[in-house]
Amino acid sequence: SGCAVDLTVHWNREALARLRLESRVMVDVEKIDTRTTLLGHEMAHPILLAPTASHMLVHPEGEVATARGAGAAAATMVLSMNANRAVEEVIAAATQPLWFQLYVSRDRDIAKEAIQRVEAAGCKALCVTVDQPVIYARDRVSRQGDAVRSLPLPNVARPVAGATATSGGRTRSLTWKDLEWFRSVTKLPVVLKGVLHPDDAEQAVKAGADGIVVSNHGGRALDGVAATIDALPRVADRVGGRIPVLMDGGIRRGTDVLRALARGANAVLIGRPYLYGLAVNGREGVRHIVQILRTELETAMALTGRTSLKQIDRSVLWPDKP
Repeated sequence: SGCAVDLTVHWNREALARLRLESRVMVDVEKIDTRTTLLGHEMAHPILLAPTASHMLVHPEGEVATARGAGAAAATMVLSMNANRAVEEVIAAATQPLWFQLYVSRDRDIAKEAIQRVEAAGCKALCVTVDQPVIYARDRVSRQGDAVRSLPLPNVARPVAGATATSGGRTRSLTWKDLEWFRSVTKLPVVLKGVLHPDDAEQAVKAGADGIVVSNHGGRALDGVAATIDALPRVADRVGGRIPVLMDGGIRRGTDVLRALARGANAVLIGRPYLYGLAVNGREGVRHIVQILRTELETAMALTGRTSLKQIDRSVLWPDKP
């Protein structure tokens, strides 16, 4: 679910669907190259697994199965702080880079302990969620809370807020100055997840962020904010290639990946789709979902006359004005 009446959840999909593509013909598309590099790591394709909580809701092996599926699909996974499986267990199952998503605790000692634990375990980047210092109306979660609360608590660090908890344990005082604090406790690259405004993107660059994710939390932060694909161009233009810009929210087909890349994203993250795959067929389901998207992206690139990600720009999209 999203929050409140799920306006933003629906807008994420509707805004992507509104963007028409510009096909091109008579281009040699025998070879399609989807490789890209993020934070110094070469990836086979620009599709990552976004952080989502409590994978044991849909599969008994939880995040361990997800990591195995991500590895089989050559995809980087971002492990949620509200995972059901310990970071060490997930790292042991992973064959691709693992990033870690952090909600910053009011108690900085707890936050520091979690950061240093995941760094020691082998995570390759810290993805800090910045768009949810408080939780807006989660109506459906509230109604289903008793069932979810019966799941094991996440054990990535000390017992912290589970998937059904309020934001009571999170700090409400996270500011740009805190990037200096992150630098003081970790050598990991720091990616800020939840940026929608170009001024915030500029601040992120100036404060030393290594990357940003244009995200509205899958419609779960504030109902009524813009679709991420609509927010993306303003953010990408302001960043101007100084740091990587990723996007999540509403990606369901390879053409959606293409649209996001055309509007300025270096890569995308998917959330709900791989959970559906995990629920249906565990590790293999996760692999299959990513493979579908990757194959569709390659096909969409061919049909728009692009043979590498570097060739994708806004000319892939049908012009708004003739």
